[in-house]
Amino acid sequence: MTNTAKNNSRPGSARRIAALIRKEINQIRRDKRLAVALIVPPIVQILLFGFALDSTVTGLRLGVIDYAKTPESREFIALLSNSQSFVVKKYYNSPKELGDAIGRGEVDDGVTIPYQFSRDLMRGRPVEVQFLLNASNANTATIAQGYAEGVVLNYNQTLAAGGLHAKFAQIAGRPVSRAGQVVLRESFLFNPGLVSSWFIVTGTFGVLLILNGSLVASTAMIKEREAGTVEQLLMTPADGTEIVIAKLTPLFLLLLLMVLIAMGMIRFVFHVPFRGSLTLVLAGAALCVLSGIGIGTFIATYTTSGQQARLVAFFINPPIASLSGSLTPIEAMPHWLQPITWLNPLRHFGLIARGVLVKQSGLEELWPNFLVLALFTFVLVGLSVSRFRKQLG
Repeated sequence: MTNTAKNNSRPGSARRIAALIRKEINQIRRDKRLAVALIVPPIVQILLFGFALDSTVTGLRLGVIDYAKTPESREFIALLSNSQSFVVKKYYNSPKELGDAIGRGEVDDGVTIPYQFSRDLMRGRPVEVQFLLNASNANTATIAQGYAEGVVLNYNQTLAAGGLHAKFAQIAGRPVSRAGQVVLRESFLFNPGLVSSWFIVTGTFGVLLILNGSLVASTAMIKEREAGTVEQLLMTPADGTEIVIAKLTPLFLLLLLMVLIAMGMIRFVFHVPFRGSLTLVLAGAALCVLSGIGIGTFIATYTTSGQQARLVAFFINPPIASLSGSLTPIEAMPHWLQPITWLNPLRHFGLIARGVLVKQSGLEELWPNFLVLALFTFVLVGLSVSRFRKQLG
């Protein structure tokens, strides 16, 4: 008798859940702002982060002091300009004029070519070329230094005499020298073109899944509570578990639609190669979406209004994003902080997305990340469902 009752209750439970899911879908269809929030912000954010956070620096305005005024010095200046990293803005007559121009923001950096530039080249002597780097932005200054070193290295290789030993002198920095005949031949794996947007957009992908999942879930839960429909649901034959499943399922499906849109932009706008299995990326994205929904539902159970939920999310979501390695390398963080990032589900999804798409990694390499991400998802969703069921009770 008991087994018969259980068997009869299973079809009834499935019908109740299906009816509740239809109710949630109709409610979402009436809420146009929620549908727009699931589609427009991800598109804008991926485009914004992908283009704005590109670490490639081009078109640095360069001030020049050419004391030599010889064909060799003009060739060196032309090589700087042709690199597309620097644009020769103006010529100056003295280091004071050039320094004042950098201070005013008229130019970004400066180069001084000495009188004996061509003479020392012909005699095979080392030539010292001074680069003035504006270090008010340390990151840009470091990038400019690397570009300048690359230009000098190329210039060394194009000289017929082959006797140039260029030496950089930097303001407020240790001189960097390029001496001897050592030739550097780089070999970049997985990203030969050093396209920084590949790192940015794959990291932004995970951030969007977590942030939008938590935002949409908390908003939907609180809105239903404020509208008073939770009490109406309690009057139906459905129990707390069925209500929670019905509420989370449409949100999960809509967020999966956002995943497909984001993956399309990653492939066709930023040309990130899809070298591995898309099934693995979708599986990781689904776990990441569920983690975001779990965070949002958990927040909604501890708040009573949308304003409170946004305030709590402000203290949760930014640390998750910043400690994930999604937008900045984990190696750039302090050593004591790096182990904490392993407790972040976003870090594991970032490793999955970059490993599959860029490195063609398979499940045999990424199973530890899938396991940890699944564990986080199970804990977050379990806690949020448990809290929501208690509130329904």
